[in-house]
Amino acid sequence: MIDAWLYPALTAVAVLTGFIDAIAGGGGLIMMPALLVSGVPPIMALGTNKLQSMCGTFVAMSNYGRKGLIDWKENLPTALLVFAGAGVGALLVQRIDTRTLSLVIPLLLLANAAYVLLSPRMTDEDAHQRVSSRGYAPVGGAIGLYDGFFGPGTGSFFTATLVGLRGLGLTRATALTKFLNWTSNVASVLLFALGGKVLWTLGLCMAGGAMLGGWLGSHTAMKFGARLIRPLLVTASIGLTIRLLWGWFA
Repeated sequence: MIDAWLYPALTAVAVLTGFIDAIAGGGGLIMMPALLVSGVPPIMALGTNKLQSMCGTFVAMSNYGRKGLIDWKENLPTALLVFAGAGVGALLVQRIDTRTLSLVIPLLLLANAAYVLLSPRMTDEDAHQRVSSRGYAPVGGAIGLYDGFFGPGTGSFFTATLVGLRGLGLTRATALTKFLNWTSNVASVLLFALGGKVLWTLGLCMAGGAMLGGWLGSHTAMKFGARLIRPLLVTASIGLTIRLLWGWFA
């Protein structure tokens, strides 16, 4: 049973996490501990967090799309593989212990932060692509599986690989990340819902906050571009690394 005052409190937290997710990802760094501290069981917290994240990401994605920053048709094959991967991941996480991942993923997040910080590609200028949109699809599918199974850092992984492999400018990569992340969230929510692992009333309250945060965050990212997105990506990656390592050793 969740205390009544936690509904508006967690909705307010969702505004902040929706804002962060719309720009750099990593809102789960704040939302998941908030849900757990509120007494929500871990697997229910995962499902409920996916619901609010899906709604917030949808608003951010829509804003980026209206500005012409997302090529829906070209990236549909990747989105379909992301959807399938996330569905498999959401099934697995309800059956497998994720503790080992919480030690491996920090290493990937640190590598991701170093790439974002040091790579000359991390600007708003498009660069030469190393793989086509179809060639990137398996990479997207693998990240989608990870998102459904575990999740922290998914947005950062999408953005960094879209810049590094697809040659997209940072703002365009962030926009496409929202499309792919929303796709993985939809698959995860469907599987968590079928497993009865979503607190709907709480999740929908939080979704309202996440949608406001997503609207504010996406407009802010489009206004300031790479000079805002790049430091937030690094901060999110390092913050997630510290949080996961703390969770492991604690």
